[in-house]
Formats: sequence, structure tokens, C-alpha cells
Amino acid sequence: MAEPDYIDADNPELIRPKKMVNPVKISRNHQDLHRELLMNQKMGIAPQNKPELQKVMEKRKRDQVVKQHKEEEALKKKSDFEIELQKRQQKLEQLEFEKHRTEEERENAPEFVKIKGNLRRTNQEVAEVCDS
Repeated sequence: MAEPDYIDADNPELIRPKKMVNPVKISRNHQDLHRELLMNQKMGIAPQNKPELQKVMEKRKRDQVVKQHKEEEALKKKSDFEIELQKRQQKLEQLEFEKHRTEEERENAPEFVKIKGNLRRTNQEVAEVCDS
């Protein structure tokens, strides 16, 4: 590839190209801003923008509040029938929990307590048979 003619310094007739000036970089405001950003970066201070993690956490918090607000509105809009069904369901769950808990207590009880209960039951059955 041939070299351009303007590289030779011997030819004074040619106009040599000059590097274009960037008006943004020359402006005083840009220079001050750039200097401030460099100083903040060296000191570890974040610019006015928040870190990405903080933005994500704030977004999650906002979404959670919106979701909670929607759930509260949904609860307010429930009809009387739905509320009554929910109450009955809670009662059934409570009874089932208590039943499960008593069964666990029986299983975990010492053996002598189980035998005593069996003896009482057999004594009652024998008494009923004798009375009849």
C-alpha cells in the first residue's frame, strides 16, 4: 500500500490534516465533571446514581408492598359466604391438628400408661357384660 503524500515534510504546498477538536471535551463543564468523577472514584464515593444492588432491593420492596396491598384488597372484597367457608375450614384444620397432637401424645406415652388404659377399658367391658 502506498503511503500518502502529506507524510513527506518536503512538500510545503500541501495542507496537512489536523485532528478534529471535540467541543464536548473542551468545554469547562465537562472537564470539571470528569475531574469530580475521577476524584469520587478514587475515594470510593458512588456518583448520584444508586448501586445496582440497592436498586434491585428497592424494586423488590416496592413489589412486595404492591402485592401485599392487592392481597388486602382481595380480602376486603370477599363475600360473606367466602368468609364463612374460610372460618369453617380453619375450624376443621384446628380439630385435625388437635386430633393429630393427641395421637402423638398417646404414642409417646410410657408403656405403663397404655397398659393402665387398656385395663380400665377391659374392666368397663366386663362390668357391662355382668350387668346385662
